[in-house]
Amino acid sequence: MCGDKPPFHLCRCSRLSSSPQHYILAFGGIIAVPLILAEPLCIKDNNVAKSQLISTIFFVSGMCTLLQTAVGTRLPILQGGTFSFITPTLAILALPKWQCPSPSAPVMMSVQMQNGSGTLQPENSDEVWMSRIREIQGAILVSSLLQIVLGFSGLVGLVLRFIGPLAIAPTINLIGLSLFIEAGKKSGGHWGIAALTVCLILLFSQYLSKVEVPMIAYKDKKWKVFQYPLFKLFSALFGMCGGWLLCFLLTIFDVLPSKSDEYGFSARTDISLDAVTNSPWFHVPYPGQWGLPTVSLSSVLGMMAGVLASTMESIGDYYACARLSGAPPPPTHAINRGIAVEGIGCILAALWGTGNGTTSYSQNIAALGITKVGSRLVLQTTGILMIILGIFGKFGAVFITIPDPVIGGMFLVMFGMIAAVGISNLQYVDLNSSRNLLILGFSTFSGLVLPTWFHSNPGIIDTGVKELDQVIVVLFTTHMFIGGFFGFILDNTIPGTDKERGIKSWQDKVQVESKNMCDQSCYDIPFCSGVLKRFRCFQFLPFLPSYTATQEETPNKVRPEHAIQPKYK
Repeated sequence: MCGDKPPFHLCRCSRLSSSPQHYILAFGGIIAVPLILAEPLCIKDNNVAKSQLISTIFFVSGMCTLLQTAVGTRLPILQGGTFSFITPTLAILALPKWQCPSPSAPVMMSVQMQNGSGTLQPENSDEVWMSRIREIQGAILVSSLLQIVLGFSGLVGLVLRFIGPLAIAPTINLIGLSLFIEAGKKSGGHWGIAALTVCLILLFSQYLSKVEVPMIAYKDKKWKVFQYPLFKLFSALFGMCGGWLLCFLLTIFDVLPSKSDEYGFSARTDISLDAVTNSPWFHVPYPGQWGLPTVSLSSVLGMMAGVLASTMESIGDYYACARLSGAPPPPTHAINRGIAVEGIGCILAALWGTGNGTTSYSQNIAALGITKVGSRLVLQTTGILMIILGIFGKFGAVFITIPDPVIGGMFLVMFGMIAAVGISNLQYVDLNSSRNLLILGFSTFSGLVLPTWFHSNPGIIDTGVKELDQVIVVLFTTHMFIGGFFGFILDNTIPGTDKERGIKSWQDKVQVESKNMCDQSCYDIPFCSGVLKRFRCFQFLPFLPSYTATQEETPNKVRPEHAIQPKYK
């Protein structure tokens, strides 16, 4: 191990009480995904379907966490839904064929009869949203194969060699900026409640961040009092609970309007109580529960933009997690294997039908540096907890009762953080260079203008080939694809030095961290070390510990672009 003491990421005396903490830290970002997708999936008023999606995404996140900590990077890192997939998903569901039917108009579907003739029958409400989520499932299923190929082939380093901060910054920035409409819709139900939620989150995360609350714990056969940064770690949870509680009291005392067409009605907590009463106590998610996924070229190509963005973010998370958990910087084989396992996790999410993929959660990584508990056992226990709670149907239904303005307030902070994290990647770029300012400004602005124009002019693309039309529309209505594409092309074609582009600063930082490399056995695959060393053929596989590539080349192959500023997903 590195140093005299064994790093605490291998400590056997892991504090299992930290498992619920990681679960609570991640729950805000996880439940946000199905709540954002509810309207484009046409289940805005279908509370039972929303609760099933929430249960499914918790269940799959638990499975992927176990998979990543056991055979992936083997770092104490939590897996959950990602906002990188939200933007292409919204672009896919914005196609004319996936527009939600008007409530007043009868919904028709074509059913193929046994004699080969087609007839029109009314489409049931479940088929309306299930057909849409099956399209998303198919897109994630196929596009995630790219992530698996990049990981198992070792091509991750080659791809990232050409990606600098000027490609990353507009990509991540536009993920947050493109979701401002969703935040506005939720907050607009009652701006006062949304503002209160934002103020509470700011209060706990910033103004009270240094306030430590005395806690009691049983350790070494006796009770001890210790100081705990409670407000800093659970700021989002406390902020949401505060807004939720106020809405509950205003509903109990009948202060909020009781008519759905009046302003402030969406802040009531009794609107979605039927979700709790109608949901089953137990619901075990299973593959194909919404039907067989459907695949189309336009959806797959659009979703690949989300896959690449998620891959680039996760690599930075691996370095940040290793640093905060006391482990040596991850070697090439661990990074390759981690990316491949994330691809497998996305395929599991597609098969189970979460409507999203999975990626690493950096808010949980930040907790490692505070709690000093970086045990894999803790995160594996968290994964088991997520699986168990995902089986309880009524547990997922409880989150449906959170009023829209409270969720909107959380979105305002969360999406703003995503946009800011994208900008933070520019800290090593020379912002006095007109070259860099041009690339940054044009790529970001194009990522806002082009999708808006395409949305304002539906049907403007008519090449005569329907599939090609859909590919063009999906790609050019995906904000992050436009920004990342222009940033990547311009940054690699316009002349500029590595120092000017910010790449040299990245490499220097990784090289400094890599000097402390010692024993990397913590990244070995369990129970396989002897077999892998016995057969020489395994040394040619870039995702195994026996890989013969020199570790000194790691900083030049895979640069932790996001290890500097962890993202908020």
